[in-house]
Amino acid sequence: MKLSSTVKIFTAVLFILLILAFLLNVGLGAVKITPAQTIGILAKKSGLGIFSDFQQQQESVLWNIRLPRVLIAILIGASLAVSGASMQGLFRNPLADPGLIGISSGASFAAVGTIVAGTKLLPHVAAVTSLYTLSVVTFFGAFVTMLVVYRLAHVNGRVMVTTMLLAGIAINALAGALTGFFTYNANDAQLRSITFWTLGSLGGATWTNVTALLPFTLIPVFVLPRLSKTLNALALGENTAMHLGINIESAKRLIIVLTALCVGASVAVAGIIGFVGLVIPHIVRIIAGPDHRNLLPLSALTGAVLLMAADLLCRTAFAPSEVPIGIVTALVGAPFFLYVLIKERKNTKLI
Repeated sequence: MKLSSTVKIFTAVLFILLILAFLLNVGLGAVKITPAQTIGILAKKSGLGIFSDFQQQQESVLWNIRLPRVLIAILIGASLAVSGASMQGLFRNPLADPGLIGISSGASFAAVGTIVAGTKLLPHVAAVTSLYTLSVVTFFGAFVTMLVVYRLAHVNGRVMVTTMLLAGIAINALAGALTGFFTYNANDAQLRSITFWTLGSLGGATWTNVTALLPFTLIPVFVLPRLSKTLNALALGENTAMHLGINIESAKRLIIVLTALCVGASVAVAGIIGFVGLVIPHIVRIIAGPDHRNLLPLSALTGAVLLMAADLLCRTAFAPSEVPIGIVTALVGAPFFLYVLIKERKNTKLI
């Protein structure tokens, strides 16, 4: 595939911003770490020697606190953006988003239910609320929710956006009510965990979190772009895609499973971080066009950059206090969603 000059420039800018955001995130905070010191610490950990003087405190802060947090921001930002772009291609509607149609709420409800009731239902399982257990549970919560929404929105061979949005509203309300029930029956320690899930935060990042998140996010991030041609064909309609020899149902199932996988794992590690999957694909689509061969990988890069930027704002804007990242993404994403909704209403008259 021959890339246009706009796509090449945009890709180069994203890589530069990715490096800049990485250095700012690991360097800014109560303990300052310069880029040269960052390179020196990473070189030391890699066994390549020391290229810059740094203190033991700086090494400990970067390696044990900031680097895991930055890596989780990259993984979650990339996976949520790719899953959002894939959902929009699957539903053939730019309003599709894991949080908007209830997938994130379904995954969060599964996690909260496991936190509160898991040890009672499975008293012999010592690590019932471990990250791996929560990742599996939230995956199934996200998968079931997305499957229900898709089935409800699929009418006479078409995905009805109005039905999809109404189903999302209903599922968000139901998941919120059930989460409220578990919250009412939670103890103090469980309430702190539930607050974390509902507001979203990268503050609990550790290397254990990184290893737990890695397989659940890297697989969708690398596999979903390989379905770009299928999503391009689906944009022309399911009948056209079938005439092109594409196994539509198989592709749908794979996209649903991979999307649920990364959304479930992201919610398990960081709670609900809304609107990333809605906003990022739109930004990329405006700059690079609708071709999914460009849209999906560039969405991954843009999602990683913007979530790192949002997390940096959360950490530093009101230091030493920290704002939950879900609040920041909602403040940015909600107005953008209203803009897209109004634009779609004017252009297509579907809503």
